[in-house]
Amino acid sequence: MRVVISIGGSVLAPGLDVGRVEGHAAVVESLADEGCELGAVVGGGGVARDYIDAARDLGANEVQLDQIGIDVTRINARLLVAALGDFVDPTPAHDYEEAGDAIRRGDVCVMGGVMPGQTTDAVAAALAEYINADLLVYATSVDGVFSADPGTDADAEKYGTLTPSDLVDVIAPMSRSAGASAPVDLLAAKLIERAGMRTVVLDGTDPAAIEAAVLRGEHTGTDVVPEGSGAEPTYWTQR
Repeated sequence: MRVVISIGGSVLAPGLDVGRVEGHAAVVESLADEGCELGAVVGGGGVARDYIDAARDLGANEVQLDQIGIDVTRINARLLVAALGDFVDPTPAHDYEEAGDAIRRGDVCVMGGVMPGQTTDAVAAALAEYINADLLVYATSVDGVFSADPGTDADAEKYGTLTPSDLVDVIAPMSRSAGASAPVDLLAAKLIERAGMRTVVLDGTDPAAIEAAVLRGEHTGTDVVPEGSGAEPTYWTQR
């Protein structure tokens, strides 16, 4: 089966934690050994935010700030590439065509950002649609999709299952609230809705959680299930 995994920069390498990078690389290798065709999209995390804040203070415009963020995501992508060794296309893809070609060759493809105005959340959703992936996994620092930011609202409700249109409805008000935190951004949610993409949002700080979700459908996060699909996930049987 084809899988796209979106790994937040703060999940992959908080404080440049080499052991964390190695742990995620080991899971990617294990999934490849199981026969999965894989694309991984890596975010910028706190390092990107630090650079963007500094550049904003220096007078950079929004497009320049986006380009800086993209550069950081590609550096983080190179960290994962370094840990994967022979399992991976050695150069992070810069667009969907490059990524798709690598995956069709049988390589694991790693990429960061693509263009200004598009987060790596959206890049992962677009890549999943481009390659007709069976599953899209968002490995975040929060275990699923909540009705509000669980870090600031003790009454935030976690959704076990959502349709793609439900996901858009949940994310849209968060995207309009200053300082709000959402596990995926609104553009990504709309791309998931357009593609009817089966998606899992989970806490990826433990890399083993990603492997369990992909291979066995076991996780404690949120399943985004397209309308008309069976309630029970069956994507892992397509390996």
